[in-house]
Amino acid sequence: MKAFIVDRYGSSADNVRAGEMPEPEVGPHDVLVRIHAAGVNALDLKIRNGEFKLILPYRPPFILGNDVAGVVVRVGPRVRKFKAGDEVYARPDKNRIGTFAEFIAIDETDLALKPKQLTMEEAASIPLVGLTAWQALVEIADVRPGHKVLIHAGSGGVGTFAIQLAKHLGATVATTTSTANVDLVKRLGADVVVDYRNEDFEAVLRDYDVVLNSLDAKMLKKSLTVLKPGGKLISISGPPDPAFARELGKPWILRPVTRVLSHRIRKAARRRHVAYSFLFMRANGTQLGEITALVDSATIEPVMDRVFPFAATKEALAYVQKGRSKGKVVVTVQETHKETS
Repeated sequence: MKAFIVDRYGSSADNVRAGEMPEPEVGPHDVLVRIHAAGVNALDLKIRNGEFKLILPYRPPFILGNDVAGVVVRVGPRVRKFKAGDEVYARPDKNRIGTFAEFIAIDETDLALKPKQLTMEEAASIPLVGLTAWQALVEIADVRPGHKVLIHAGSGGVGTFAIQLAKHLGATVATTTSTANVDLVKRLGADVVVDYRNEDFEAVLRDYDVVLNSLDAKMLKKSLTVLKPGGKLISISGPPDPAFARELGKPWILRPVTRVLSHRIRKAARRRHVAYSFLFMRANGTQLGEITALVDSATIEPVMDRVFPFAATKEALAYVQKGRSKGKVVVTVQETHKETS
């Protein structure tokens, strides 16, 4: 099958190439999906660059890609939730990535039925950012009506989804963005918009319950100042904390490292009586099903920037690397009308 492959880690565009790979084997609990569209994420670039090779040791050559929408081709003998012909979407498990390809095998517990009203491209834009927002705001932060939530980078992939989810949960939502994207984030539901080109968010925001950070260490530290005692600072851009090492099942190897990496921010958080958490989202078909319901009811809508053809996957990665996309970037792998299974 055709795929985009990492032969060796590195930040050059040439570290990803188009090539042929064997079709995936289908285990007893697996679902084989013919991929119609795949989301492109900053995570793909970090994996290509080798930023996670100590904790996610993919062995080159491997197929890149972490978001998928497609059609079930066949299922393993123990699969009960899906059948051939079902339209599905997913963020595959972190150990089984590879959506920049024609097929992928996914454990049925990581899969959900695609929202009915969405195109394959729109559906492929959702799983990774949707699950990130869900696990941050619902699982960790337990956002309730009346809470005040700050979401950094509101026009990005995670930001556009998280704003809508936080509003659905009843929160007052603030976000940071550039001048060009103010109208977009307001349309999505942001109550307070801080144009970072003209204002410092820490000078205008106070007494927030939750901050969702996707920016650098400087912004992470500043975010502490807007939280009230008992608040929660959740970062998807690091540094990883010891709880993350436990989640990976490698506490004895990684816990000392993560303790050192996150020492400063955890100490600063304790000083202000707030909690710090690092989130590396995980695959979860049940949660994705909850997200499907929100999309089908028009509570949340996908925000798309550009759609690239499969042959231009490297160009799509380069576009995401610029860091200026509004919402998600997607590649079309297989045209829907060509499906024959």
